[in-house]
Amino acid sequence: MPKMKTHSGSKKRFRVTGSGHVKAGASHRRHFMRRRSQNMKRTSRQGLILFKTDGENIIKFFLPNS
Repeated sequence: MPKMKTHSGSKKRFRVTGSGHVKAGASHRRHFMRRRSQNMKRTSRQGLILFKTDGENIIKFFLPNS
């Protein structure tokens, strides 16, 4: 039986917390920041916890060894 591989792009984008949730970075943070509101820029500095079903799919298909 071959080994289960981890998706390399997902390793760079997601992190599994100690309680089993999946943490991701906020979107729309790369460019055109001058037209975003200050509130949006401030709140998107921190990562966000994905919804339960989305996190389960990420772990099942992309991060099986985490």
